Amino acid sequence: MKRNKTYSIKEKEIKKEWHLIDCKGQVLGRVANQVARLLRGKNKPTFTPHMDCGDNVVVINASLVKLTGKKAEQKIYFWHSDYPGGAKYFTFDEMMKKDPKKVVRQAVAGMIPKGRLGRQIVKNMKIFLNDKHTYKKELGG
Repeated sequence: MKRNKTYSIKEKEIKKEWHLIDCKGQVLGRVANQVARLLRGKNKPTFTPHMDCGDNVVVINASLVKLTGKKAEQKIYFWHSDYPGGAKYFTFDEMMKKDPKKVVRQAVAGMIPKGRLGRQIVKNMKIFLNDKHTYKKELGG
């Protein structure tokens, strides 16, 4: 009896494409989900969990992303400096005023596996506050 073997893509066979995602008026979680799937490569039939076989993603209009309901006032971002009393808390509105790129990056990174591979995958995402970006040639423009 012949057994079917699971196909695992080789590193030289990986073909990365470029995708443009516009956040204008979009809900943060839905945009992050879409970007995470493209970065991870789960939309491809050659998906291999232990390799970076996903695509490159350019996210534009990050400053125009929104949340539903009262989350804009209630969502809390938390950092700690590892020193006593080093806790910092920010609401979504405060973070959007301070650094909208960080909001989108953190939302996407939370949907990517943690560890060395996850950090490598997140580097394939380029985020811009408005619709001006420097990746027109890669996107076919």
